[in-house]
Amino acid sequence: MRMLAITIVLLSSGMADAQRLPASRLTDAQLNDSLELGQEIEDRADGDLNGDGLIDTAYSVSSPDARGVTVLIAQPAGVKPPFRPIGELKLEPVALGPASLSIAKGVLKVEELTGGTTAVSAIYRFRIDPAAGRGQRMRLIGLDATLYSRTYSHDGFEMSWNLLTSAIVTRELRLNKGGGDAAYDKVFEQRSKRVSKPLYMEDAPDPEMVMIDLRKR
Repeated sequence: MRMLAITIVLLSSGMADAQRLPASRLTDAQLNDSLELGQEIEDRADGDLNGDGLIDTAYSVSSPDARGVTVLIAQPAGVKPPFRPIGELKLEPVALGPASLSIAKGVLKVEELTGGTTAVSAIYRFRIDPAAGRGQRMRLIGLDATLYSRTYSHDGFEMSWNLLTSAIVTRELRLNKGGGDAAYDKVFEQRSKRVSKPLYMEDAPDPEMVMIDLRKR
């Protein structure tokens, strides 16, 4: 529904004027105009995601009961709508801070911290999947996550998963009882394969559930 609202707002805002396209970037005011009551922008990132020289935008939105990241692709002058939504990532409704977004070399990175005393830090990496055709979709290509105690009251776990090669690395995090600055010692590193079908923004798994599944093996 939010994607539909965004498209309607962008069409009605007069942004299809060829003299205004391609814009240097989608403005904060235009983004705010697309929000529903109670929604707020957490963060945004701008960059070229598909190599066409236009500035695309990813932004995270929070409301009292939902949070998510939306990706808008800038379209050539005269094409309507001038910015087209191609992906949406659902985030945990409650977080320990705003999501952090960045775009570099065609890859969108989303950093997220959720939980409470026991927290999960996650980094998602997405890029446009050329195999998805003209519609273009944002494919999950990497997922890193760490489960740990913010008060250092229990052990933790971390993983790094490359979905393009299927390679996954996991480590147990043991509380450091031997002194030094590190809160955890990284032990029992394991390397294996976790094969997955292509996962897109809408299909991105819960990183905590992935770690729970890995620890059962």
